[in-house]
Amino acid sequence: MNSKRSVNTARRWIAALALSLFALPALAQTGSDSVDWASLSGDQQRVLQRFEQEWANLPVERQQRLARGAERWIGMDDTQRAAAQERFTRWRGLSDERKNRILQRYRDFRKLPEADQRRIRQNYQRFRDLSPERRQELRDRFRSLTPEQRQRLRDRVRDRSRTRDRN
Repeated sequence: MNSKRSVNTARRWIAALALSLFALPALAQTGSDSVDWASLSGDQQRVLQRFEQEWANLPVERQQRLARGAERWIGMDDTQRAAAQERFTRWRGLSDERKNRILQRYRDFRKLPEADQRRIRQNYQRFRDLSPERRQELRDRFRSLTPEQRQRLRDRVRDRSRTRDRN
């Protein structure tokens, strides 16, 4: 009976050891992904102060996003911060449907090849460099096109930009 007990005890120890060998790496990986409040810089803690009490309970992804956002905020000057606050206020005012459409378009953009992303950014910057009146004129002209005409225009601009990128 004593030998049975020692065999059962040995089995339990082996099972516990095997379980810990599988579970510990998963726990270690989870722990390493989270952002410990103490690991944040003093500046990040000041920016994120309102989250301090609930920080440990926030999802890891949210902790990471907040830490990155705080780092970006710290690197901004007053003008950039004011612009960021204004964008955030506008974002919060959007309907959930509109937010989802924007997020989907952003995901689609991130899936594009780097050359296409660069081309889109350059085209956007050229558009932003136009006078407000010229931008409004182009928007109005685009809105007056039929869906087929819009698609042909998109194709033509895309092809022209790709040709320019190759040269």
